[in-house]
Amino acid sequence: MTKIKSLADLRAMKQSVQEKLDTRVKGTEEGLVQVKVAMATCGIAAGAKQVMDYMMEETEKRGINAVFTQTGCMGYCHAEPTIEVTRPGEDPVVFGYVDIKKADQIIEKYIKDGELVDGVIPVNYEKIKD
Repeated sequence: MTKIKSLADLRAMKQSVQEKLDTRVKGTEEGLVQVKVAMATCGIAAGAKQVMDYMMEETEKRGINAVFTQTGCMGYCHAEPTIEVTRPGEDPVVFGYVDIKKADQIIEKYIKDGELVDGVIPVNYEKIKD
């Protein structure tokens, strides 16, 4: 972790954090794909960090504008690593057992073209209406 040695360092750190937060908020407003990666202990142990790193690199290489965030447990420990992908204007879809190969399929087929791939975890709840 970077040590803060001056007020300027603190302001720079604040600016950096604020920009990251703004990107998350703007992601929903500007129609960006949102990817949430479950990074609780079980997810990390199953390889979620590597999946997230891979997806971040690949979406950037492929020119896909996406916002990535880490989340805690999604309740699907049996299917880790799990990710939730929300395409602009659509309901979120949760994928389980996501390894690098599956992550590549999700990017190419679902994120780019809206075509579902194996590994979807069915929704077992109703969305709360506004």
